[in-house]
Amino acid sequence: MRQAIVGYHRDDELHWVAELACGHHQHVRHQPPFINRPWVSTAEGRAGMLGVLLDCKKCDRGEPADSQTDT
Repeated sequence: MRQAIVGYHRDDELHWVAELACGHHQHVRHQPPFINRPWVSTAEGRAGMLGVLLDCKKCDRGEPADSQTDT
């Protein structure tokens, strides 16, 4: 199920995590050449992706919303 990005936070390892409209969290890493998300590296890039839809596997599985510390 596709869900909009509504915010971000960093996990314990300082990786960026997208907060989705459904209440789930999803890592959004930039690790070329396998994962190319250069937008995550800047505040402007992250702000520009607010509202963009990501596939939420947790919604597909019917999982409850994440707490702030879940990723």
